[in-house]
Amino acid sequence: MSVNEIIPEGLTRRAQYFIGCHGYWTGRSEGVEQSKALWAEHGVPEEQIDRVAAFEAVWGGLALPPSPHYDGGPRAFRGGVPKGPAPDWLFEAGAQRTALPYAFVVGPNGEFGLEAGKWVPLHASVEGWVEALALADHARRCARTITTVAGAAMDELELDGFEAVPEVAGCADTWWRGTDSLIALYRGEAEVMESPRCQTATIYAGLNAWGLRELDDIGTPSK
Repeated sequence: MSVNEIIPEGLTRRAQYFIGCHGYWTGRSEGVEQSKALWAEHGVPEEQIDRVAAFEAVWGGLALPPSPHYDGGPRAFRGGVPKGPAPDWLFEAGAQRTALPYAFVVGPNGEFGLEAGKWVPLHASVEGWVEALALADHARRCARTITTVAGAAMDELELDGFEAVPEVAGCADTWWRGTDSLIALYRGEAEVMESPRCQTATIYAGLNAWGLRELDDIGTPSK
């Protein structure tokens, strides 16, 4: 089965194209089904086990190009054992590509984020993480200049006249669209590590109408 045949629903056309052209399928894992009874014996509620199974059914085994930050993000999506207690049940979303002091997790309401003793949602959904990867790839290809700002200097960025990019469903990480540029703000690592110097912004400037295009409906370019 090709990745084009299993692209999850509910994504913009940009993200669908990104997955279809740059993603690949490593195969579904049978680990969740095989582990259900064991997890239940260890006190994991049935609804939390079902959440992992639902994640695996949609995203499990999908490998995408590296994120510009977080040392690339998960190597491939893979649901792990749920960890409580309530209300913040989390489960691992996939193994890291490199040694990191935090894990990639799915939160209690489907958020995608980081966990290292505390948990920080990056996006309100897994779809938001994928949309952000797709937008970063698109912006990188279209921008005339790319500038990185880090630490305290990031707080001095002026966002007046910019609008939030809704499809990334930003929490700690957000994207902003201006008249000729896109700005990506990455605050997740700074929050989970409690280290402001780790926050980073990437400014993609010199974008034309194609580079700035909005997607106001799923798979439909705005007019």
